[in-house]
Formats: sequence, C-alpha cells, structure tokens
Amino acid sequence: MHENFDLELLLELTAQKQFRRLKERLSQMNEVDIAEFLDELEGEQQAVVFRLLPKELAAEVFTYLEDSEDQEKLIGALSDRELREVLDELYLDDAVDIIEDMPANVVSRILRNTDASTRHQINQLLNYPKDSAGSLMTTEFVYLHPNNTVEESFARIRKVGLDKETVYTCYVTANRVLQGVVTVKRLLLSTYETRISDIMETNVLSVATHEDKEEVAQMFSKYGLTALPVVDGENRLVGIITVDDAMDVMEEEATEDFEKMAAILPTEKSYFQTGVVETWKSRIPWLMLLMLSATVTGIIITSFESALAACVVLTAFIPMLSGTGGNSGSQSSVAVIRALSLGEVEFADMASVVWKELRVSILCGVCLGGTNFVKMMLVDRWLMHNPDVTVAVALVVSLTLLVTVICAKLVGCTLPMAAERLGIDPAVMAAPFITTVVDALSLLVYFAVATQLLHL
Repeated sequence: MHENFDLELLLELTAQKQFRRLKERLSQMNEVDIAEFLDELEGEQQAVVFRLLPKELAAEVFTYLEDSEDQEKLIGALSDRELREVLDELYLDDAVDIIEDMPANVVSRILRNTDASTRHQINQLLNYPKDSAGSLMTTEFVYLHPNNTVEESFARIRKVGLDKETVYTCYVTANRVLQGVVTVKRLLLSTYETRISDIMETNVLSVATHEDKEEVAQMFSKYGLTALPVVDGENRLVGIITVDDAMDVMEEEATEDFEKMAAILPTEKSYFQTGVVETWKSRIPWLMLLMLSATVTGIIITSFESALAACVVLTAFIPMLSGTGGNSGSQSSVAVIRALSLGEVEFADMASVVWKELRVSILCGVCLGGTNFVKMMLVDRWLMHNPDVTVAVALVVSLTLLVTVICAKLVGCTLPMAAERLGIDPAVMAAPFITTVVDALSLLVYFAVATQLLHL
C-alpha cells in the first residue's frame, strides 16, 4: 500500500535536509504524488530530491511532471550518466512526448545519451505529423508468431515483457503483418500445446499511422479498448497506442474546445505558466472581432430609433431578449458540438438535428413566452405600477421571446455542423459567436413585431 501523501511533512523533511527519512517516504509513495511534490520545489531542491529516487521510479515520476520547464531544468541538473539511467527506463512514446516540448539544445543532449537503436526509433516517431496516430504510438509491444504454442509464447513474454508498455494484449504477426490479437487471459486458459493461430482473435481493430489522434481517442471510448494497434499502408504492425495516451488526447481536445467556446485562442500551457502578455494575446483577437461584429446590433437599434422613442418601455426588455436568445443558442450549440466530437452526428444528419431542435425550441419558447407575459402583467404593470406596460407591449415582448428562442436554437445547432462541413473546428461557432448572431436576430424580430402590433 502506498504511503499517504503528506505534502507539508515532505516539504519539512526537505527543508531540514533529512534525506534518509525523505527517501523512505518517497519509496512508498505513488509516482503521481511524487511528481506533485516535486512541482512544489525550487530547481536545486528538485534535483536533489529527484536523485533520491530509484531509477525505475525516477523515470515514472519524470513523465508525470506537469511543467515542461521543470523537466528541462532537471535534465540540465542531471549528469550524463544520471540522464542515461532515466532515459533507459522511459517508454519510447513518453520520451518522444518530452522531446517535443524541449528546446533544440536539450533535445540534442537527450538524443546524445540514448543508444543508436532507441535514437533511431525516436527519430522515426518524431517524423510523424504531430496530431497523427504515429506520433502517439509506442513501438514497445509484445508480438507473437501464429505457429507458436502457448508454452513458447509464455517463454517469449517472460523474456521480452519487462521492457514493454503492456503485456496484457499480445499481437500476432507474420512477416510483421498483423494477423490477430490474443490476450494473456486467453493464453492462461489454454493448454500449453495450443497454437496461437487457434486461439487468436482475427477481427482486429487497428488504425493507420496518419489517422487523426482525436479519432483514435474516440475509438478507445467507443469500443472500450486498453490498447490499439497502429499499422502502415501494407497492414504491417508498427506500434500500439495505450489507453493512458488516448486519455491525454481526450483531455487536450476537451481543453482546446472549452477555450475556443470561450473565445480564447488555445494554449498548451497551464494558467499560471501563461504570462499576462501571452494571455492578453490569446484573448484579444476574439474580443476585438466580437466587439466589431456587435456594431451590427448598434446599427439595428439606430435604425429603429424612432420606434423606441415612440414606445420607450421597449428598451427595458432588450437585455432580457438578447440574454435569453444567447443562452438558448448556447445550449443547442454545446449539445451539437459534443455530439459531433463523439461521432454521434454528422453533416448528413442536419435535417434530423434541425427537426429535433425546432420541436424543442417551440416547447421552450412557448413556456418562456407564457411565463414572461404573466410576469410582465403581474410584476411590471401591477406591482411596479408601470402603466406603459400594456397588454400589447407584453404580447410583443412575449412573441419576440418565442421567435427568438426558435431562431437561436436553430442557429445554435446549424452553425457548428456547417463549420464541421467546411473543415472548421465546430467549437469556434460556440457561445460568443452565436450570441452575437442571435442578438442581431432578436432585435430584428423585436422591432418587426413591435412595428406590426403597436403600429409604431
């Protein structure tokens, strides 16, 4: 059982330089907790504590450090021998992930301290496009021959399995071509004389090296996989992707979508790592665009200035209409963006999505419009004694609310799907952009209804 994570005690032991007790504590802790503890230390202390860890544990902890700058500082603090020990314990895909975030001089030192075979494999993985399955995979997997017996296969797993990322799923290949897959559970339940070809599963899910990594992550979620083979154009097995890497992709994509939905340019750095100027640069482009696009709203209000002057009370309900419309559109857009990202809907389903959202919007619009009419008559007219709020005015606002909700939900569901069709990230069409469009639509509807019913 791992020792409970007591950060205050660990910091106290470090400050008092009680390294023997600290080493005992760390040896009983989970590598994720140790990495969290190291993140709290300054550069020199970090290097000293890191050297206390056994090399296998040190490699695990190194991959869990949140800040690539911490990794870079540690690499700089380690001797070539210490660095080689850490690198020897790293899985290839983890080594590639680290290298991708490092400056050229650090990369050069890392590659210089790896053996020729590992260096060649790392360079191969680095040559794949950043968002592809090839860049995500590891070449450290167990493969078996279809003519081998279960006994021979167990001997091979014992021989090579220690350095592999997973041994629970073994891949069956002949001349490097993927033939099938067999689990250790199936091997354990079979007799030693059984041939692998007789027990392997031949209906194997696989992905090509250049497959988009987001689609790969979706396959893990859809099929409940723990590992997924990666093949080249001739169906030769070149690597595997494990579920922990797929989860990292899901987290990255979710973060990126949230940032785009909030009109922020995506960044790979954490909140406190991102400087003030960098944060400003990521936010100002969208804010500028949305501010300028909002001038359309101003033009519409100016065009109907005489109508507003004739019935000033209408002005008081503009924020409510715009806000409700924006919220309604955001609800639909978020639902559709999520469905698109999970592969539940595609552009061909546009008619079905619109039909569903139309019915939902009518129900929502009728409820909101009716409630608003009652609220305006009870609260605005009688409780607040506002004689300008007549039945006709309440009817105008309520009808506008109904139409606005319908328009907002239709815009909210169609814009992300249209963006997907055009090859644009659907998250870009989320809350801020849709709200701007809906604001303009709600005002046009508002003044059109008011002009007709109030004869302005």
